[in-house]
Amino acid sequence: MILETERLRVRELDEEKDAEFMHRLLNSPKFIRFIGDRNVRSVEESRIFIRDRYRTSYKENGYGLYAVELKAGAGPSPVGICGFVRRDSLPHPDLGFAFLPEHEGYGYGHESARALMNYSRDTLKFTKLLAITTIDNEASEKLLMKLGFVFEGIREMSVNEKLKVFSADLI
Repeated sequence: MILETERLRVRELDEEKDAEFMHRLLNSPKFIRFIGDRNVRSVEESRIFIRDRYRTSYKENGYGLYAVELKAGAGPSPVGICGFVRRDSLPHPDLGFAFLPEHEGYGYGHESARALMNYSRDTLKFTKLLAITTIDNEASEKLLMKLGFVFEGIREMSVNEKLKVFSADLI
């Protein structure tokens, strides 16, 4: 467990427990459109993806993207992910989030991101966070602005990939 909010629990992703959830999330239309196609086409590939990407980030960086689950209901079940990505192409960690389509619009992104921003400042001792979005991802841009991020500009991250970069000072 990383943290709890009024409605949510944020915890590390587990390759066995979360493989089906991650398979659904990684293959949801908005994830593919706005974040990218990770070519994860089976639950088994999801297990490997969780192990090789997320679990490795926890070990190497001390943080990563986390499962966001509801506290209420018939037992904990992930509704999305939120957390931090360390990219060689950026000077600071960046905040990332994605939620299953049926759990969008309930404020879970804002609630989990706000709590994780506080966690990053207080526990991880981050002084600055970045965030990136595709040029046309208006929903994520709106959430970032609500969280206090400022638009920094457009950056070419790789060949034919231009992304909006946002920043938030945490001190």
